[in-house]
Amino acid sequence: MPRRKTVYLAGPEVFLSDAVAVGEAKKAICARHGLSGLFPLDNELDLGGLDPRDAGRAISAANEALMRRADLIIANITPFRGPGMDPGTAFEIGFMRALGRPVFCYTASDLLHAERAVRWAGPAVQERKGEGLEDADGLLIESFGMVENLMIDGAVEASGGIIVTPDTAADPQLDLRDLTLFESCVRAAAAAHVGAKAPRGVQGATG
Repeated sequence: MPRRKTVYLAGPEVFLSDAVAVGEAKKAICARHGLSGLFPLDNELDLGGLDPRDAGRAISAANEALMRRADLIIANITPFRGPGMDPGTAFEIGFMRALGRPVFCYTASDLLHAERAVRWAGPAVQERKGEGLEDADGLLIESFGMVENLMIDGAVEASGGIIVTPDTAADPQLDLRDLTLFESCVRAAAAAHVGAKAPRGVQGATG
C-alpha cells in the first residue's frame, strides 16, 4: 500500500484553549480523505526549565522539522488580530513554498486583502494620485485583487494549490473551531494529490 501524503496543518488554532482537540479533529478529517495530518502541537515538547525565548526557539525549530516531513501544507489564512492572516502561518506558507511543496489555504472572510485593509484603516484612507489608496500613515494599500498579500496568493498559485473562500457574500466572525472550510480545502488537496473527486464550490487562488 502506498504511503499516505502528509499535510502540515497551519493556522492560529494553536492558540485555542482546546487546541489539541481541534488538531485531532483536523487530523481525523484528513484521514477520511486519504491524507495524514501533522499538527504543530504533535511535537509534544518538554519546555520545562526553559526561559521564554529558549522555549520559543525550541517550538520554532520543532515546527520547521515537522514541516520538512510534510508533502504539502493546508493553512488557515482567516484574518487574525487585524486585517491580515496570522504571521506565523504566513512564515510557514513561505517555508513550504521554498521547499517546493504544494500550498493550499482557506479563509472565513469573503473580502479581498485591499477591502479588509481599507476597513481596518477607517476614514483616514485617502487617494494617492495615480497609485490608489493610502492609510493615515501615508502607506499605500496593496490592491491586486487578491485574497491576501500578493506573496501568499502567489505562493499558492505557483505551487498548484488553491485558496478556498466562503460561498456566501458575508463577513463572518472568526470561529477557529468551525472546520467546514477546512474540510473543503482538504477535499481539494486530496483531489489533487490522492485522486479523490474535487468538491463543488471550491474556488481558485484569487477567490
